Amino acid sequence: MSAPPKTVLHASDAEAAAIRQAVRTADVAELGPGRVRAGMEHVPGLLALLSDPQVSAPLYDLPRPITEDSVTRWVAEAQARALAGEGLLVVNLDPAGEVAGYSMITVWPERASAELAGAMRADLQGRGQGGSGAAHTFGWIFQRLGVRLMCLTAALDNVRSAKLIEAAGFRPMGEREAVRPDGTTRRSLYWEMTAEEWRRVHRL
Repeated sequence: MSAPPKTVLHASDAEAAAIRQAVRTADVAELGPGRVRAGMEHVPGLLALLSDPQVSAPLYDLPRPITEDSVTRWVAEAQARALAGEGLLVVNLDPAGEVAGYSMITVWPERASAELAGAMRADLQGRGQGGSGAAHTFGWIFQRLGVRLMCLTAALDNVRSAKLIEAAGFRPMGEREAVRPDGTTRRSLYWEMTAEEWRRVHRL
């Protein structure tokens, strides 16, 4: 399961409320073509996406085993977090309307912090699209949701994600113990970036 950043920020009640409202009302279409909030109608497509080990194996926070029931619960839980202003599950639909990827944005309003996780379909990986798409999403989270800190994790052997994350300007901060939904753990590489650092690097 996602864990808050190592760095602890404290949001005022007003700031936390503003972040919750921003999450509830966010227009995810701003993230790019084909981006929509995940609904029950996307469960079959998400099941097909996540049933591919090339997609799901590096991800620690997915429901296991990956079945129609577990994916349905995952989507329902994400919808509940969105209503609470604590996260967004966004699916990326290709031109044919098929699920080509997803992004899970977890938000801790009282800490003005967020985490991003996600994946894209195996046939779309390695095309150089991930870096630009992730950078746009990072900026959107800082700007639209109003958080002041983001954290990211990746499996120790996930070289592609590590390069993408560091190219975006995130600071490596060693490792952390990531806890899977079934209670087992995985050592993960860990990064953070503040909104101020993002603005400085990307001149927002």
